[in-house]
Amino acid sequence: MNQNLNKETSLKKHIIHLTSEQRQALEALTNHGQAPARKIKHAQILLKSEQGWNDKEIMQAFGVGETTIWRVRRRFLETGLDSALNRHPQPQRPEKRKLTGPEEAHLVALACATPPTGYERWSIRLLTKTAVALEIVAQVGRETVRQVLKKMNSNPG
Repeated sequence: MNQNLNKETSLKKHIIHLTSEQRQALEALTNHGQAPARKIKHAQILLKSEQGWNDKEIMQAFGVGETTIWRVRRRFLETGLDSALNRHPQPQRPEKRKLTGPEEAHLVALACATPPTGYERWSIRLLTKTAVALEIVAQVGRETVRQVLKKMNSNPG
């Protein structure tokens, strides 16, 4: 309950005042209709916010949530019009691939080699354990090994 009260009072603090150039740009964007739907919707939110529409009217008119309205207003006030209309760039992510080209080549070569004594053929688990034991990779999961072999169209058995 207290969180909703804080949110409501913070929404009232986000009063939008557009310059004439900003207003013209937003109206051109919404009237032309050749932009992504998200961008047009954010432009409409800013225009109607400045015209004095309350959050419930904006929510009903454009089918957006209260949080979206709050976010668009806040981003406009903090970082400007361009930031309020456009998506934020995604943050850098760590490397998704666990195995590089040479490591994949070693793994495929291992899968093509004869299996250790006591085994009739290579299993995914056996390949995983052997790759770690031979220090081809420090650590790798079974699913990663399976995907590498599938990608290479190899048949280890």
